Amino acid sequence: MSPSNRPFETFEIGPFVAPRIWTGLWQLSSNAWGSASVPKIRQGMARHVDMGYTAFGELLSVCVLVSFLSQDEFHRYADHYGSAEIVFGQFRESSPSKESIIGATKWCAFKRINPSRSVVEAAVRERMERMRTDRVDLLQFHWQDYSDQNYMVALNHLLDLHFEGVIASIGLVNFDTIRTDQICTQLGPGAIVSNQIQFSLIDTRPLHGMADICEKHGLKLLTYGTLCGGFLTDKWLGEHEPSFYSNDLTPSQRKYLDVILRAWGSWELFQSLLIVLRRIGDRHGRSIANIATRWVLDHPFVGAVLIGARLGLAEHPDENEKAFGFHLSAQDEAEIEAVLDRSNGRTMITSIGDCGAEYRQ
Repeated sequence: MSPSNRPFETFEIGPFVAPRIWTGLWQLSSNAWGSASVPKIRQGMARHVDMGYTAFGELLSVCVLVSFLSQDEFHRYADHYGSAEIVFGQFRESSPSKESIIGATKWCAFKRINPSRSVVEAAVRERMERMRTDRVDLLQFHWQDYSDQNYMVALNHLLDLHFEGVIASIGLVNFDTIRTDQICTQLGPGAIVSNQIQFSLIDTRPLHGMADICEKHGLKLLTYGTLCGGFLTDKWLGEHEPSFYSNDLTPSQRKYLDVILRAWGSWELFQSLLIVLRRIGDRHGRSIANIATRWVLDHPFVGAVLIGARLGLAEHPDENEKAFGFHLSAQDEAEIEAVLDRSNGRTMITSIGDCGAEYRQ
């Protein structure tokens, strides 16, 4: 199939037309995901761009808060900027397709700060310097402590920088429903274009309020955890429950295994879900991962899903593309819901909290 005839889905975010699958680069934050040489990583980026995956996210490398990390460890690692921004900037600068490549990076305030204009601008210009650009495509903002409402001060400075042309578009990261509504209401229409939060067949919390806020303000979600670190794939169909402390698991897999077993249900029920997804996949000629991705993409408030790629080691652009070009039927959705109804998924918004709460506990 020629590139022009491929079923490739896009959506509008700020001034950009972006693919509905973004390449997540959080694997560059640690060797725990495996490591590849920079030339191989750049080759992987080029391969993705050639196939139409022109948007890259998670350029700021932060450590995910899971049960086996203390708060001190979380903040120590979260303050560390990995090499993703630098590698991405070098790649885009040398790419013949650089005008079409989108880079979404983050500014995360995990500790209390005074978000003066100079502090905010310095943070943004550091992103620009590392990414070798004169404008940040999508600056995604995270604020850890809701009790300190200076996040509105910071966001107003970011909005000024947007009007000055330093930032093309502003997004949020792991903001809950109440604060997302507050921010979008106070800043006005179009000021915020996205919120990056977790959303999958296992974690359906965005359906309980966030979806309505997206519709109210014209916001799109950029979702991660779509494949639960790789658990929502054919690889795990029929497999025994893995040990939480196995050296074979990545940090992401430990996080999502914790969610599956302690918050969502059980490994036995998870296997029931994989069996159903495999049956649906057989009807459509797709993989379990494709069906899990399609389920998320079929929600109109979702702009794109971020799928992690260990560039140079394990990447699946051809496989991911098969999530396009079809939709789940009413029968498909009913079979999935029959399993989800047996889980604790509907109550996770109270057991864990609203979107992003797991990072603030």
